[in-house]
Amino acid sequence: MTKHENHDSGAVPGRRRAPRRRVLWLLAAVLVAGAGGGVAATLPDGAETGGARKGGVRVEGPPTLPAPAPVVDLDLPWPEEGQSAVAVTKVGVLGVNGPQQPVPIASVTKVMTAYVVLRDHPLRDGEDGPTITVDARAAAESASTSESTAPVVEGQRLTQRKLLEVMLLPSANNVARLLARWDAGSEEAFVKRMNAEAARLGMTATAYTGASGIEPTTVSTAADQLVLAREAMKDPALRATVALRSTTLPGRAVPLHNTNALLDRPGVVGLKTGSSTPAGGNLMWALEVPEGGGAGAGRRLVLGVVLGQRAGTTPAEGMRAALENSGRLVDALRQKLPPVLPALDGGRREWA
Repeated sequence: MTKHENHDSGAVPGRRRAPRRRVLWLLAAVLVAGAGGGVAATLPDGAETGGARKGGVRVEGPPTLPAPAPVVDLDLPWPEEGQSAVAVTKVGVLGVNGPQQPVPIASVTKVMTAYVVLRDHPLRDGEDGPTITVDARAAAESASTSESTAPVVEGQRLTQRKLLEVMLLPSANNVARLLARWDAGSEEAFVKRMNAEAARLGMTATAYTGASGIEPTTVSTAADQLVLAREAMKDPALRATVALRSTTLPGRAVPLHNTNALLDRPGVVGLKTGSSTPAGGNLMWALEVPEGGGAGAGRRLVLGVVLGQRAGTTPAEGMRAALENSGRLVDALRQKLPPVLPALDGGRREWA
């Protein structure tokens, strides 16, 4: 049976589509410096910036933003609803679109879950990490029909790397919660670590209330998640995992496929999908584009986040919209960005 990520069976009224917003392309670098550094992004006119209370956690609006530099129009096909943001390494945030206010992010949450687990238990190249025993709770939850899970068995022993693959590719909620308990002793304690890490990164509009993202009270913005995408892709183990098309479980012949169908497009190397009725379709993605001509040309990492596509419909419809709209952005960036990279790099601070 195919299950959608974080599927919510409760009906949620449809939301009005956000009108297309004016997009500013920044030619001044965005600097996220050290602990507490936040991403700067120019908000569209009329964007809501007030704080909100979600799940008992106060989340603020986006940080105060610097005045934009001259505008460069790359004429990107931004989604007509929800919110989006795009950045390129060594340059910074290229642009944001839509109101940057906290919204549910569904299984995109698992990027922070993986990031915290790997911060606490780093994996070097070629290492699989410690062996973890599947507990009764994770095994029982695998039978759920209301959320995405993986068929793990009580007492089964799987490596940390394998569990990260099973959590991130088929988006297994039961494995996300298992890893949280293993890392911090309880999911509640792990969520505190997630929020502490978000605060350290300057993600001021983000609040995590669970390790899987099934809770609609886990909220963030595209700009905040862009900060996390940058940090996540610095970890070799996480970067290698999100690029995989599939993984397997011992004793199971059928592979577990990555829900990120965007990986079928040239240059895409990650990152994570998320969908539910309240959240709609969400996608954090990573794209590599050539830096210049010639056989020895390097590759530049482009990061994007698209949130709130077809919220209030079904997880399948939302995910389809998120993949289609992200695919349009990816195709446009792959074509239009390489020729202008030299100009964007000139005199820029590095957004590494």
